[in-house]
Amino acid sequence: MQDEAQDNEGEKPKRGTGRRLHGAIAHKLGSAIVSGEYAPGDKLEAEVTFSEALNVSRSAYREAVQVLAAKGLVESRTKAGTRVLPRSRWNLLDPDVLAWAFTGEPDIEFIRNLFELRAIVEPAAARLAAERRTKDDLKVMKTALAEMRQKTLATDAGRSADRDFHNAILQATGNDALIVLSASIGAAVSWTTQFKQRSRTLPRNPIPDHVRVYDAIAAGDGDAASEAMRLLVDLALEDTRSSMG
Repeated sequence: MQDEAQDNEGEKPKRGTGRRLHGAIAHKLGSAIVSGEYAPGDKLEAEVTFSEALNVSRSAYREAVQVLAAKGLVESRTKAGTRVLPRSRWNLLDPDVLAWAFTGEPDIEFIRNLFELRAIVEPAAARLAAERRTKDDLKVMKTALAEMRQKTLATDAGRSADRDFHNAILQATGNDALIVLSASIGAAVSWTTQFKQRSRTLPRNPIPDHVRVYDAIAAGDGDAASEAMRLLVDLALEDTRSSMG
């Protein structure tokens, strides 16, 4: 029996090394850090203690910590353990970090920062897209708009189409540095949209705002595209503030 028990114990680390498991651990720890449960400078539980508490392998825990370290949330040092880094070191634009921020109740300052970023990047991107867009770019935007209308932004499919629309605009700029921001901007759009309707329906229909952006880009009017996108972002922030009471 003792040998059998030892064999069973030996199997646990094998089951605990999968990508899904260490991803779940990273999500748990990342959400706790971003929400403030762990403050900068705090030391995470020891590897052995944490692994035993969750009944997971130590290797799965180490892999999860490596994920957090790659995103700038923690730093591990021999003998010193793993500590939470200052917020200024976090990769706040990483889609996973954005998701962790919205697991709980994100603070209004963080949301304001996201919208300030969007207000700087997206109107300029819309202007460039109006000047450089191709027929294929317009087709992607138009398809995304149709999907948004059909599915609505209250559904995962509708929010995915919303991300596709904003991503298509960045792609249409032809600027690699802006295109790199697609995943981050898309995640910010999706999470803020989902967040502001978590307890009630959207205060108004934002799809006409997107249509105005598309129409200006399709017409090749950079000034109108930039202004339409600026208004879209401003109204989205207003809706989000309203949903926070």
